[in-house]
Amino acid sequence: MTAPAHPLTVATVQAEPVPGDVAGNAATAARLVGQAGARVVVLPELFLPAYHPPTLAADPAGTDVAADEHGRVDDSRLDPLRRAARDGGTTVVVGAAVRHPDGRRTISSLVVDPAGGVRAAYDKQQLWSGERELFEPGRRGATLLVDDWRFGLGICYDGCFPEHGRAAADDGAHGYLCPSGYLAGSEHRRDVYYAARALDNTMYVVFANAVDGADPWRFNGGAAVYDPEGRPLVRGADTGTDVLVATLDPAALAATRAAHTMLADRLPDQGLPRTAITA
Repeated sequence: MTAPAHPLTVATVQAEPVPGDVAGNAATAARLVGQAGARVVVLPELFLPAYHPPTLAADPAGTDVAADEHGRVDDSRLDPLRRAARDGGTTVVVGAAVRHPDGRRTISSLVVDPAGGVRAAYDKQQLWSGERELFEPGRRGATLLVDDWRFGLGICYDGCFPEHGRAAADDGAHGYLCPSGYLAGSEHRRDVYYAARALDNTMYVVFANAVDGADPWRFNGGAAVYDPEGRPLVRGADTGTDVLVATLDPAALAATRAAHTMLADRLPDQGLPRTAITA
């Protein structure tokens, strides 16, 4: 796999959105994007409506954004975020609830490009617990291209499945972007899963997370960027808004992949056939 030619500055955000206030949360996201000053900024899962199932269930019309058949989103509530992306030359990945033309409702990552265009780029494939009552799973993976970097897109529970990150790596990803919503009490799993996805696949991982809020929907921050050996380059605290900036280094990526060759060494039928042994 070819490494990118140039470093890339990324930012991961932990912040607390207001349930149901898409316009206000888009304005908050725009402010945080401007603060980051990075080429790529990742914000939490469902940040635009907030990860608050009672509100998402009670007001789908007000909390969703509509995508057309090509995934394009044209919603004036997102105008501040469009301006922030244009002004900073930034690609923004932000969580949203998306209504598709066929009526499907998905947990999605919107990508706001540096020209201000918005599209629903990826729909969460692995739904967690009560999400299944409100949303339908996505149908395919997605890879985001920024300059000469390739990023697999995942959302929260997707990253708990090694196969999801590996599919991104198999598609040539140099990194994996994961907007998330981890609840207080899950700090151990939060910190293990995304470091593991980085090490499993010798790729950078950018993990964004919601933070604070009221029980039972209180989130635990810990936003981080992991290097290709799973070490945190930056990590947020368990409470409080933060914007954490890191530089992805293609030389470090290439060196890690040269030293740790799991992607090249993996067998096509790993672990098969199996033999049963009685002890």
